[in-house]
Formats: sequence, C-alpha cells, structure tokens
Amino acid sequence: MLPVMDLNADLGEGSPHEAAVMPFVTSANIACGGHAGDAETMRGSLRLAARHGVAAGAHPGFPDREGFGRREMHFSPQEVTAFVREQIETLKAVAAREGVRLAHVKPHGMLYNMAVRDAALAGAIARAAADSGIPLYFGLAGEGSVMLREAAALGLTPVGEAFADRGYAPDGSLWPRGQAGALLPHAEAVAQGVRVAREGVVTAVTGEAVRVPARTLCLHGDGAEAAELARDLRRALEAAGVRVAAPTQG
Repeated sequence: MLPVMDLNADLGEGSPHEAAVMPFVTSANIACGGHAGDAETMRGSLRLAARHGVAAGAHPGFPDREGFGRREMHFSPQEVTAFVREQIETLKAVAAREGVRLAHVKPHGMLYNMAVRDAALAGAIARAAADSGIPLYFGLAGEGSVMLREAAALGLTPVGEAFADRGYAPDGSLWPRGQAGALLPHAEAVAQGVRVAREGVVTAVTGEAVRVPARTLCLHGDGAEAAELARDLRRALEAAGVRVAAPTQG
C-alpha cells in the first residue's frame, strides 16, 4: 500500500503567490481575522480551494495583525478559547455563504508554537475547535504531542503535522525563527518533505534523527518561492510513491 500524505499551506494571508500555490496542495489553512485576513480574503481563498478540490480549514492565530501572529502573547485559557472560537466562526460564516464545508482547524504561528509546550493553552485552542463542530485538528506530530493529546481528549480527530521547510530541534519542536537553520532552502525542504512521508523522520539542526509520525505536511504559502516549492514538493512526493491526499480523502 502506498504511503499517504496531505500537503497543506497557510493561506489567506495576503500573499501574491496564493493562486499559484493552491493547485499543488490538498489542504488550505485559511487565516480568519486574527493575525491576517478579512471577509474578502477569506472568500477568495475559499473559492480558490473549491475550484481546485482542496480541503479548506480555519487558521486562527493571536489577535496580532501588526506582528503577524508571530509574537509571544499571554491570555487566560478562557480568553484564548473565546478569540479562537470567534475567528473560526467568522470563517465558517463566510464558508457557508460559499457552500464550502470546513474540514479542519490548525493554529497559526506563535499560538501554535506555544501550544506545543503548554497543555492549558493547547486545551483552550482545542476547546474552541471542538465547539465549532469541525472534526479534524492539525497539531505538531511527535511522540506524546501535547497538541494532539488535548485535541483527542475533546473528541477531535488529531492529525499529526510536520513541516517541510522548517528546521527542527532535537526534541521535535521547530527551531526558532530568526536562528540559523530555522528556514530550509528549497532543495532541502523538498528532501525533508519526502523523507517525512516515506520514513516519518527528520534530521534536527543539531544532527539528531527525530521521529515525526505525520499525516499532513506543511509548507508556508507566503515565501517568494512558495509556488515553486509547492510544485516541486508535490512532484517529488508522487515520484517517491506517495499518494498525496487530504485526511478527509483517506
């Protein structure tokens, strides 16, 4: 049986490359008004996803447009659940008008990175996702993933996620942005994506082999080479005998 891997991208964030990225991915994480996005961008992303048969999901982040959701912020669990729920419901309303059913939720940026280590924060985000009625939840793949554990405890279907274009720490977390090795060059990102799909392993920035049992593979949709990376990664996965399909497609 062929290995199966979803290929997802963070979209709806104002990138000029979105229309070129969408044909090559199988899931789209659409910004819903926290770190980026408004009704117009949501509608455009949903229409593109529908046109290409791509599963659409919500991509809530810290309410921090100035910092693009990549700055550390601190809220009570109740506040986190409230603003994440509000963002998801905003996208759901636009999706309903477009006749699109949302398939998954994936937190964005620093909200995601902090939830990797903070069970209370992870639970607060997952609670909002569960309240939304959207069944699938994308979180960092790894042994004992806090994000996936909290999602499963609330009745969501957890989907382990790995990153093609990001460097990894030895503990399976993402290497911090701004440090050498955090963002992989094109060829290395393609190779890492294929290795995750075939072997479930990455090599950390410090040299260790790290297990990442992922079902979805992320590439970032805002880079200058986003479309080329999406195209080359999709082709490389298929050439390596990987069936590329959204989790909803088996």
